[in-house]
Amino acid sequence: MRTTTVGDVTLLLPDLDPEDLDQVSDLSDDDVRDGLVDGVSWRGEQLAEQSIRGCRITGADLGEVSWEAGALYGCEVAQTDLSGATLTGISIERCSFTGSRFTGARLIDVRLKDVLFDDCRFDYATLNRVSAAGSVAFTKCTLSHGSWSSCRLSGVALRSCDLSDLELESCRLDGADLRGSRLQHFRTPLDNLHGVVLGEDQLPDLTRLAVDALSIVVRAEG
Repeated sequence: MRTTTVGDVTLLLPDLDPEDLDQVSDLSDDDVRDGLVDGVSWRGEQLAEQSIRGCRITGADLGEVSWEAGALYGCEVAQTDLSGATLTGISIERCSFTGSRFTGARLIDVRLKDVLFDDCRFDYATLNRVSAAGSVAFTKCTLSHGSWSSCRLSGVALRSCDLSDLELESCRLDGADLRGSRLQHFRTPLDNLHGVVLGEDQLPDLTRLAVDALSIVVRAEG
């Protein structure tokens, strides 16, 4: 394992050596452990109560996968397509995702702990009741046009991300670090942003949010 720090968030992440992993190409009904999953296509597969542990997944096609009540633990996921995937009731712990795509994905009742998303796409994704049980960080991710509801993401890092046209409803982001992120057309009640960390250049966007939330009318003098 290795530690990575994003702002004030410290994550414990895997440090896998491909030479220690066995090549995996087929998805069986059993759990997948210590595997090197390179360029496979499991598109549209149905997974139930399965675990993937200690695996390095690169260049895989997991689009439209439906995965329920399983676990992803100690894995490195890179350049992998999860567009349109539905993840329900799974636990993701001590995992890193790099350059991967979650466009249009649905995450429901997902628990995150020590998870890093770096340069990933979550545009048009739906997050419902996603919770951070430990350190979670998004860096340089595209989260635009998404819809997040009833999520518990206190203290997460959302650094240098595109949050434009992202809509939050009944979400807790208190203490989240949003520095460097684009907030244009970001839509959320102000209560969701209690105690967040912003840069000075983001204050105009916060002002716009406050004006919209309080239905303030701004008129020229005269």
